[in-house]
Amino acid sequence: MRTPRTIAVVAHQRKTLDGGLDELRRRLTSAGVSKLLWQEVPKSRKAPKKVRALLAKKPDLLLVWGGDGMVQRTLDVAAGSKVPVGIIPAGTGNLLAGNLGIPHSLAESLDIALTGRRHRIDLGKLNGEHFGVMAGVGFDGAMIQDADRKMKDRLGKLAYVWAGLRHVNGKPAAARIVVDGVKWFDDEASCVLIGNVGTITGGIKAFDDAEPDDGWLDVGVATAHGALEWARALGTMAVGRSERSPFVRTTRARRIDVKLKTKMEYELDGGARTSTKSFSARVAPGAVKVCLPRHDR
Repeated sequence: MRTPRTIAVVAHQRKTLDGGLDELRRRLTSAGVSKLLWQEVPKSRKAPKKVRALLAKKPDLLLVWGGDGMVQRTLDVAAGSKVPVGIIPAGTGNLLAGNLGIPHSLAESLDIALTGRRHRIDLGKLNGEHFGVMAGVGFDGAMIQDADRKMKDRLGKLAYVWAGLRHVNGKPAAARIVVDGVKWFDDEASCVLIGNVGTITGGIKAFDDAEPDDGWLDVGVATAHGALEWARALGTMAVGRSERSPFVRTTRARRIDVKLKTKMEYELDGGARTSTKSFSARVAPGAVKVCLPRHDR
């Protein structure tokens, strides 16, 4: 595949990977790119405006440099566009990149973006925002909220573990979950997860059969309470299938409606959002075209 003629880059200034943004620019200009459009942001929440401006110039390829939060903000805007998105995983978790087989390497991820296959994947959409990995409320949302930027910069992935330990004894909330119009769960839950891919925060395989292009969202509810029950639930997920845990229940749906008795924090792709008592999520099939490793690699 030829190198795209016009490449747009949206980058998180605080993220570094294998020589940083200077090395990315050097590699791109050495690849024979005829036009390079470049935008940098200090925070991922400032990315959407820049992405819209870049897409308006109709590039052949959009590169996003950053972690899952930056990728989520970019894909939210790129959803529905014909422009393929290449992911350069320069963040802490890089969950979407990992699930898609994109390595934590500038050289390899850029090569995939320039010469890999273009493939449409699904996205989830919750409260008007698209997500590529997962949405979570309860234990998961509280954990993400506590793992702030300074902690993640200092501890990396361990920041989520540390934050999670602070919430294992959190009080469950009454939750009513409706999947595709049918009541599926109505009880106390410590965590509700909606996934577009299988592996989530901390490298946990939460949804064993999830695929990013199957036209479905996976939904899971955890009823574990206290350190012992959480240890059993996570241990089962680490060595076997998640639904084998007595504290985990999973299914699939195209639309999920959740009502909570009390407000709880929720998150999208590792980014904390405001507390809520209700939300709806649906799948957006084939919403965005991304660059993936070639089958013959």
